[in-house]
Amino acid sequence: MKNSKFDYNLVTLLLLLFITSCIAIHTAQEFGQYEGDFLFRQVTWYFIGFGMILGVMYLDSEQIFRLNWFFYSLSLFLLIALILSPESIAREINGAKSWFQIPGIGSLQPAEFTKISLIICLSYLIQKHHNKYEDKTLKTDFFLLIKMGAATLLPILLIMKQPDLGTSLVLMCIFIGILFVSGISWRIIGGIFIIGGSIVSGILYLVFLHPEILRLMGIKIFQLGRIYAWIDPESYKSGEGFNLIKALLAIGSGGVSGYKGSGVYVPEAHTDFIFSVIASKYGFLGSSILITIYFFLISGMVKLALDVKNSFESYLCVGVVSMIFFHIFKNIGMNIGLLPITGIPLPFISYGGSSLMGNMLAIGLIFSISYRKRAFMFG
Repeated sequence: MKNSKFDYNLVTLLLLLFITSCIAIHTAQEFGQYEGDFLFRQVTWYFIGFGMILGVMYLDSEQIFRLNWFFYSLSLFLLIALILSPESIAREINGAKSWFQIPGIGSLQPAEFTKISLIICLSYLIQKHHNKYEDKTLKTDFFLLIKMGAATLLPILLIMKQPDLGTSLVLMCIFIGILFVSGISWRIIGGIFIIGGSIVSGILYLVFLHPEILRLMGIKIFQLGRIYAWIDPESYKSGEGFNLIKALLAIGSGGVSGYKGSGVYVPEAHTDFIFSVIASKYGFLGSSILITIYFFLISGMVKLALDVKNSFESYLCVGVVSMIFFHIFKNIGMNIGLLPITGIPLPFISYGGSSLMGNMLAIGLIFSISYRKRAFMFG
């Protein structure tokens, strides 16, 4: 197969993730928190996702480049429509208005597709900027930073209206990942991180020492509670810390090779906390195998980003890597108590049609780039 234009390594990794997702969701359904056959729905979404990959794969980078503003405008339109829609088609779930309710299909979360449109948009802006300004200066770099910042800030503001902190963090991570390879001067990037670090430090200071100031600024008490529960879950075990304590108990019960009993009950076991289900049922070994699959997936995309000659394609690869890596790191981190809990699913494993479709579209971009690179090598 070495002369094939098709990336069979990536296909194999996706199939392994598909099998892992099916096993994990089947196990999570044993808790019976929600009614319905989530496994059948996930299999259906996967087959639709594979079809979407084939569709995206046959778009070359020039076509994606030209369609950039269509994808970006469509994603903004859907976010605005979601905010303005009545409860009958966009009702609040767990305090967030993030989904369209589509009869016969289920729910659709526009923010998941915004991630892909932002990756394409930022890659387009950088490529277009460098084509226009061949002589790089601090002024031109700062101008590029403003364009990238505006393109990222607009969807973040719309998503925070839902509110959806998790997706907003993903968009920020995509921005940061692509920023590192954008060619912008490290003096500017360093300044951004100094300012950003100072802001984060100031917020943490207010959270722990002067929370009343944040409440006056409009921050909701339950949002602060998530941070306090992360630091001291036992003190909040009947509220915000309940999910984290259950997840830690489940992971601990798995030991090295897995817990053979009925398992520890975990809320939202088929979605945000599916990693704790895997760790409980299949132990350290099962969790390590999953992380190893992710490692090969990420490393393969990083290698592709370094190998391709087209800068626009490299930016796309980096954006996809940033998105998927942050999802993995944040989801597993919150399951083991390393990071605060936010609603971020585990890529390709957690149940969810919109999340899986967004990830499949991202992988479709990778397949498209890889396919044409191999076609050039072997054609």
